[in-house]
Amino acid sequence: MYKPIEIADGIYSVGCRDWDIRDFHGYSTYEGTTYNAFLVLGEKNILIDTVKENFGDELLSNISRIIDPKLIDIVISNHSEMDHSGAIPKVMDKIGKDKPIYCSKMGAKTLKNHFNQEFNFQVVGSGDSLEVGNRTFSFLDTKMLHWPDSMFTYLAKEAILFSSDAFGQHYAGDMFFDDEIGDEIIPHARKYYANILLHFSPRVQALLKDVAKMDMKIKMICPDHGILWRDNPSKIIEAYDLWSRQEPCKKAVVLFDSMWDSTTKMARAITSGIESEDVNVRLMNTRKCHRSDIITEILEAGAIAVGSPTLNNSIFPVIADVMTYIKGLRPQNKIAAAFGSYGWSGEAIKILNKDFEEMKMDIIDPGVKIQYVPDEADLERCFELGVKLAKTLKERLS
Repeated sequence: MYKPIEIADGIYSVGCRDWDIRDFHGYSTYEGTTYNAFLVLGEKNILIDTVKENFGDELLSNISRIIDPKLIDIVISNHSEMDHSGAIPKVMDKIGKDKPIYCSKMGAKTLKNHFNQEFNFQVVGSGDSLEVGNRTFSFLDTKMLHWPDSMFTYLAKEAILFSSDAFGQHYAGDMFFDDEIGDEIIPHARKYYANILLHFSPRVQALLKDVAKMDMKIKMICPDHGILWRDNPSKIIEAYDLWSRQEPCKKAVVLFDSMWDSTTKMARAITSGIESEDVNVRLMNTRKCHRSDIITEILEAGAIAVGSPTLNNSIFPVIADVMTYIKGLRPQNKIAAAFGSYGWSGEAIKILNKDFEEMKMDIIDPGVKIQYVPDEADLERCFELGVKLAKTLKERLS
């Protein structure tokens, strides 16, 4: 059970840990996750976000260790996705369905569709605020970060930003704050960004500019998943600025699958060619590496090579799965090349190049296609493709 923690005077983290979840919409969550919710005590008691439906009783139990849940006066719903709103009906049954739920316009619409109940929705948007005693809650529309209903809630005097799904991580370890876990949390945050927010990068850049214009002082960031940023919240803000700009690094990712190891041999030769030019490279077998880890590596890479054998006049099924996943997240500013072996038809290269075109990647070579088993001359062609990929990347970076 998640122990409620007082994160500031009269403000508690009361959410739940999900130790067991290992897949989140196709995203590998090998460290589990948390569903964070926050209780703010005062002249009126306010609950910010709830948890997944099957954790509703645990949420109410956590709240009851601080106050009787019936004493909650207001619920704020920053995001209506069911891992943060699923327990709303249970909470409202407990505290009274007439009590207000503050949310965005799209949030009210989505919650109605989720639950088919007429709650007391109070619609708010950017610039709106809620004065409760000596506390001021300000709202900021963050549409499409990462749903149309998403918003932030900012507690002005305390300088705490309740950031919904932004700045989060899927992590259910035994630590609650950035200063407790240190830099170990950054790979989790990077993976979260790559898999949840990458395709909304232009919106992230716009949001960061809006926050800068507002001169918003932020002493703590409380996302709805993972640890809270209390020691150095600027660190994750700066990381989001970097990741959302999608500036390529001197790094390549080679991903592949193979039937009889011919494409494997090609992938290794291409990797050796990239390494010979002092470019960092990750070789990733799509049957060994999860799609969510692959896109995390691609996030900061400037070059990608994809290899597939031809099966039934198409690319290999696992490659198709990964490419569909990558296309949905829309990585930018990449150069690309395809490779693969075939028996008699050899359509894989053409299909992969079409995928690259759809993602607006710059195809730097028509691709290397080898029939059956590559010989030494074939592997030399693969090595040279790796060299070409690396040299082109270095030229672009310079």
